[in-house]
Amino acid sequence: MALAVYEVDVPTTNGNGRRGVHIFTGQADSPASALRHAQEVHAAAVAAQRSGLEVPRMQPDGWGARGTRPGWEPDWSAATAGRWSVPQSFVRVCDVEA
Repeated sequence: MALAVYEVDVPTTNGNGRRGVHIFTGQADSPASALRHAQEVHAAAVAAQRSGLEVPRMQPDGWGARGTRPGWEPDWSAATAGRWSVPQSFVRVCDVEA
């Protein structure tokens, strides 16, 4: 059985008070597992960037990072995870107003 694709939305802020959302997607068996994958991918990307290495790209399970934004801090306690139901738009069905 194939795993579902999840989206993890992580609020971020920088030192100037600007806000944003970092989005991760990939295969997982639950929202908790998706959140764990997103945290691992983020940690690997930050470690690679700090070491002067290339940020790890997408893994076979779909998790990966394209880069990091220095000075932006993720708020993992406010992160949300849910099934990625509208793959064409990077927006979950539950986030779309009818």
